[in-house]
Amino acid sequence: MKKGRILSTLVAAALCVTALAGCGGNSGGATTTAAGGGAAPAPADNGGSSGGVQEITWMFWDDLNATEDLISLGYKETIERFNKDYEGKYHVKPITTNLEEYYNKLNALVAANETPDVFIVSPGPQLTDYVAPGVAAPLDDYLNKDGWKASFTSDAVFTQQTYDGKIYAVPLNTAAACCFYNTEMFDKAGAKVPTNWNEMIDACDKLQAAGFTPITISAGTAWCLSMVAGYLCEAEGVELPKLADGSASWEDGKLENACNKLVQLSKYFQRTAAGDTNDVATANFYNEEAAILIQGSWVIGQINGSNPGFESKCGVFQFPGVERVIAKSDSLCMSSTSKCPDGAAALIKYFTDDTAQKYTAEKGGKIPVTKVQYDASVAPKQLGYVMDVFGKAKGTFGFYNESLPTTETGAHFDDTMVAVFLGDMTPADAAKDMEEYYKANCRK
Repeated sequence: MKKGRILSTLVAAALCVTALAGCGGNSGGATTTAAGGGAAPAPADNGGSSGGVQEITWMFWDDLNATEDLISLGYKETIERFNKDYEGKYHVKPITTNLEEYYNKLNALVAANETPDVFIVSPGPQLTDYVAPGVAAPLDDYLNKDGWKASFTSDAVFTQQTYDGKIYAVPLNTAAACCFYNTEMFDKAGAKVPTNWNEMIDACDKLQAAGFTPITISAGTAWCLSMVAGYLCEAEGVELPKLADGSASWEDGKLENACNKLVQLSKYFQRTAAGDTNDVATANFYNEEAAILIQGSWVIGQINGSNPGFESKCGVFQFPGVERVIAKSDSLCMSSTSKCPDGAAALIKYFTDDTAQKYTAEKGGKIPVTKVQYDASVAPKQLGYVMDVFGKAKGTFGFYNESLPTTETGAHFDDTMVAVFLGDMTPADAAKDMEEYYKANCRK
């Protein structure tokens, strides 16, 4: 059974109970059924509180009180600013966890009819899991008021958040997966920034010969490894739409070639890659224990927040041998069962106002999604490098685990790439396994 169907089954009863309760005792604010299955809250305050402060729950995948990540600290500032501005009316209560446990804990809350009013989600199949059963509410009525939607760079930023013509999530920023590198280590090793596969291997050889660990990566957090595999598949010409409709096969040699390159590249990983988490692998880089980190540009906030002095020696280059860049945006959803939809929408809007979006660029080093003007001279140097990568790329594509037909398929791809890395599966067997999985689960 697919995860989306499991989630749908779990929340169906909860949504029904909530709907019945709302008919009997929820004052004000009519709802309508959305095309994607969610309840569309009318922009009227039905917070279930008469004269008191209305609590809004917000769920995120980092501990705001313990983190050094500058993006997360920016989110904390936004919430504090919102609470101050709406003192006496709304108050946000954060629900935080770590990235590895986030979706399991969110799904448990959904199943218990305790869905947070606002929660973060990645666009693609993971967002679909909350739109299809009606967990997420459409946001068009709010976006179309007071010029909010017009403040975004273009309607294109909502492409992955739109279902049946309705927008179910608001993007917060744009990030690209790049290769971050220690310029000092490269100089000492006599390595040059690679532009193709052979140059990448040459650079790793020189770094290794100079006594440096060439690459730090997490295979303990499977999507980190599959992100690299996604780039290698891109370089081999893998076409996901054709694989989905059956006009191409995973066994056509392209995935096998990509996996062979993954095995070759893994010889330059840190010895503890199999068990290291994403945070540990990233720390290896900014603590100067490895020369290259292949990661999304959201890592800029983590690097500069944990080791500000490292910024001067942190360069960025596009993954060699590809013309497109992996890009994504984290987005915020509103619960369709929120008792305070106006307050929840107002909170989401705060994350995209000029103050928050300027912080996104000038402190966090991520690309804003609005037309805000920011001072590039005070922004992290790495943001300029990432913008240069974006400018030279011939397009973008999504993370593989967020671009396959379902979240289960993405997780299966992730696990398969880890199996190849660990030597538990050959590249040829990986291709066969993916083809068999698609035949059984992804093609009609």
